[in-house]
Amino acid sequence: MNSNTNLKFLFVCLGNICRSPLGEGILRSKIKFSNLNWEVESCGTSNEHEGEPPHEGSIKVAKKYNIDISKQVSKPFKKEYINKFDYIYVMDESNYQNVAYICGQSFNDKKVDLLLNLLDDVKDKNVPDPWYSETDEAFNKVFLLIDKACDKIIKKFK
Repeated sequence: MNSNTNLKFLFVCLGNICRSPLGEGILRSKIKFSNLNWEVESCGTSNEHEGEPPHEGSIKVAKKYNIDISKQVSKPFKKEYINKFDYIYVMDESNYQNVAYICGQSFNDKKVDLLLNLLDDVKDKNVPDPWYSETDEAFNKVFLLIDKACDKIIKKFK
């Protein structure tokens, strides 16, 4: 894969306030560091948090690793994203099903995958939602999983 290719990545979770903003921030940081001409965005399959910033826990853990996601704003997944993005990484099986449902006949399973399918050493392929525990430990665990998967994205497509 030619690293000059302008690839477009999308991270998807439920509300676009915890996991997918971390994916966007982490990959954006790695893209910049690797001097790649790629784009990355994030969204949620629910519009419940539309227009809101990321969860405090996600902002805090990202900042711990020198990544600023505080200016991101939640937006809902749209059917046309299936054509706009080259790769769509969802955080769990439920998000995958929601993306398939929203896309309907436009759904392309070659573009959409569980993010943790990139990792061979993880049994549970769902990124846990830290929103339910709201502990620093939960957000840190999620950050590290997403960070490891983003390393695989860089390695795979660079």
